[in-house]
Amino acid sequence: MTMRAEADTFLSSMPQGLQDTQADAIIEAMAGYPKELRNVRQSRNTVHESSPDVEFVQIEGEGNARGIAMSLFKPEKPQPKPLPLLVYLHGGGWTFGSINSCAAFCDAVAATGKAIVLAVDYSLAPEKPYPKGLEDCIEAIKMAYAKAAEWGSCGSLVSVGGDSSGGNLALAAALSLMKQPIPLRLQSLVLFYPVLRAYNDDSASWHKYARGYGLNGRIMEVFNKAYIGDLDPTEPLISPAHANDTALTQLPPMLIINAQRDILCDQGKVFAQKYPNVTRVEFPGAVHLFITVKGQSTAFGKAVKLTADFLTSNF
Repeated sequence: MTMRAEADTFLSSMPQGLQDTQADAIIEAMAGYPKELRNVRQSRNTVHESSPDVEFVQIEGEGNARGIAMSLFKPEKPQPKPLPLLVYLHGGGWTFGSINSCAAFCDAVAATGKAIVLAVDYSLAPEKPYPKGLEDCIEAIKMAYAKAAEWGSCGSLVSVGGDSSGGNLALAAALSLMKQPIPLRLQSLVLFYPVLRAYNDDSASWHKYARGYGLNGRIMEVFNKAYIGDLDPTEPLISPAHANDTALTQLPPMLIINAQRDILCDQGKVFAQKYPNVTRVEFPGAVHLFITVKGQSTAFGKAVKLTADFLTSNF
């Protein structure tokens, strides 16, 4: 089955009005009524069973200054040399999602035997808006550097990745880490349909796929509002596409994978055309969500392979 056919089947199975219900729940939470958003979060928090080839380790929040819970996915078989370590940040519009959302992907990457993956439960909006979640992610990446050797990697092999809003956080964290008193340089970045501009960018893909393709324009604008409130959406750590060219060209090798039928597709396309350190792949016919929601198995499997290969190619 082609990616398009799988995506069409996936879309036909989505409950009617689901994203409007989710958007309304976020709006209610911003107004001080969080009950429905809690229900949305719970519905997206199904526990994933690790594969037999992967060692799964829960890292409780007490082990770091910000109380961030994390999960480590390691190949079960001992490796003769350090492996790349991917710090992974889940999607969910900064407002829902969890380690469980991305666990299937993290597990699958680790099961290739080519990488270790650390998934991060960062703070969510609207209760904890920008920059709280980003600060959590930065802290988790610093911890990954400190613990890399203990986990079977090393500091020079730390990469960061994420899907959708998680891709936004990954890129923003990379930009922030370059400005630290002691800059931390990542091995690479792996971003799936990332939010590069946290506003309606008026692009062709936004207009064409704003309804009925896995990520509606309305809920994306609600996500943006919940995350940044009244802040300037063009601030570079909010919309990384607005970072200056010098900073963006100094970033490590970057893999961006876009779904063709997605409002965010053109954001990735325009960004990749500007920067030689970006490798971009567009999945024909695919729609948003193939990393975190079951139903697009071909896109998911190809994403796993491309990720593992990209991480190892940048040794």
